[in-house]
Amino acid sequence: MSKSDLDAELELEDGLRATFERAAASVPLAAGLADRATAGAQQAQRRTWLISGAAAAAVAVIATVGFSLQNGSQSPPQPAANGPAAAVSTAAKAPAATVETVTGSWRPVRLSGFTTLKAARPDDPVITFNADGTWTGSDGCNSLSGTYTIGQRGEFTSTSNGQRQVGCENVPHTAVLQSTERLESDKKNLTFYAGDEREVARYARTR
Repeated sequence: MSKSDLDAELELEDGLRATFERAAASVPLAAGLADRATAGAQQAQRRTWLISGAAAAAVAVIATVGFSLQNGSQSPPQPAANGPAAAVSTAAKAPAATVETVTGSWRPVRLSGFTTLKAARPDDPVITFNADGTWTGSDGCNSLSGTYTIGQRGEFTSTSNGQRQVGCENVPHTAVLQSTERLESDKKNLTFYAGDEREVARYARTR
């Protein structure tokens, strides 16, 4: 290439460069373009964080549901109940006494506050309820008698006739009857209760 051809080529390149620079300078710069570009980048970054957080929460929910389904047959552990409130009585309650269930003779097996049931006595300490609303018996030394009534729910009242008082380890049948306001009986056992539901005595059938 001759020197004149090289100079012509360089001159052409300079002309093209100048043309491009003038065209670029003639395009107006949009106001706030850099600020909008920065804000757009920040919003895109926030959207990325939100999407990432939602995805993580969804994964946690799916994992929890899957674990629950997998272990659906297993009941969650229950806190152990402690103390008296946790105790549940399973003893069957005896039915309310009636004239039919108390008619017969009974011997004492437990009296509240009385500890000498097995002491030697001239007679056996028994009490007999009759179907006509009267009762008789022996405290081990003296003959006893009186009347009684029983309500539909085992409500009980009684009276006592006069009696002799021969000294011995007397079984206090009369005191038991006077303290009783309700009776329960399963035909083999007879339980006497005070008005506050405290057990006064328990007797067992002899006949």
